[in-house]
Amino acid sequence: MQINIEDVSPLTRKMTITLPEAQVAQELDSAYKKLNSEVFLKGFRKGRVPRQILEKNYRPKVEYEVAEKLIQGTYFDALEKSKIDAVVHPDIRAQKFVEDGTFVYTAEVDVRPQFELAEYKGLEIEQTALEVTDEEISQELEALRRQMAPLQSVEDCAIDKGHLAVVDFQGYHDGNPIKQVVGENYSVEVGSGKYGNEFEEKLLGLKKGEEASQEIDFPASFANPILAGKKVEFKINVKDVKERLLPTIDDEFAKEVGEEFADLEALKSHIREKKLQAKKDAQRGDLTDKLMKALIDGHDFEIPPRLVAYEIEAMIKELESNLERQGVTMEAAGFNRDALVEQYKLAAQARVKGDFLLKKVAEKEGLKLENEDIDKGFKRISEQYNMPISEVKKYFSSRDDLLPFMAELLNEKILSFLLDAAKMKIVPAAAAQGVSDPQ
Repeated sequence: MQINIEDVSPLTRKMTITLPEAQVAQELDSAYKKLNSEVFLKGFRKGRVPRQILEKNYRPKVEYEVAEKLIQGTYFDALEKSKIDAVVHPDIRAQKFVEDGTFVYTAEVDVRPQFELAEYKGLEIEQTALEVTDEEISQELEALRRQMAPLQSVEDCAIDKGHLAVVDFQGYHDGNPIKQVVGENYSVEVGSGKYGNEFEEKLLGLKKGEEASQEIDFPASFANPILAGKKVEFKINVKDVKERLLPTIDDEFAKEVGEEFADLEALKSHIREKKLQAKKDAQRGDLTDKLMKALIDGHDFEIPPRLVAYEIEAMIKELESNLERQGVTMEAAGFNRDALVEQYKLAAQARVKGDFLLKKVAEKEGLKLENEDIDKGFKRISEQYNMPISEVKKYFSSRDDLLPFMAELLNEKILSFLLDAAKMKIVPAAAAQGVSDPQ
């Protein structure tokens, strides 16, 4: 094997690999022997077709298959011998069988950028002071009160705010029913705003058995791509009207919520702790984003363009999969692939650069993934999806599933290290929201 390397750019190498005649001839001979045992040609017994006849009829097919085998069987050896630290799959630019019996192919690869770590420990990050207000506790109690309240149908009663309307509905666009916008015995809490103010307001005053229609113009930015940018007519039939029998919020109510709550104060304390933990969990994501931005802003180096393109494609595929689960194509949802490439470019660049930085930190600090880290990851998924840990491990039994999971866990470990080493500047909640204290 002969290897010639050219620098196409600071992070791109062009490898020209020449495989010797003997190796190429062996693979071609093997391919033609296999073909001879499989094909039927008129005038020849199976397995007795002369080589020149096979070449005349099947040469392009055989050479294509042999070329694929030769490239797959030699590319990684060529990388190792050349000591090239490739970071993405190669772009095979040319391949041909030469008259002297050799086989030549060229591969362009992107390599890992070389850079020195600047400051990465002790980065200053603003952290909002966390608290749970009495108003938030009251709102949670009210939500529990409504959740636990039994429902009863109210006859000959016009729908008002607070009522639960049970409806059938069908959405129409340009007079045609939209198959994804339909519901039977659908419960709408009128006044909650969860189902759109226009839709809910149209129900006000209706009674059981009555019908109505409502036309809504959905903006192009609407979250649901099926409805975005469309004028949709909803035809509604009220099946039932229900009201909640709200209990009094007292010690007895707390005991109804859970046997572990001796009184209302115990329930309030539990709600406070739960909401505070939820805020801490949500804030960790925000702190991680701030940390990564500070880390990226503090380092200036080139990143491999093919790796960025690969990341963009992964983001587009994720969007495509999400839409498919809703029964919508990207075209139907109004997405343009070229526009998405531009839209995702900055985020993809940040991901790629951030990943290189985290790996460099791990290398310098000797951070590695241990068995206990993986076990904690399995446990977290087990609790999140209410699955036995044994089932979680079965899901990750495949190397293709386990490796990305391990990479994610390692990144989490590195980020935890960096967050622990960061200088947290505590900012009052009002200041973080841009609200100044009254003088």
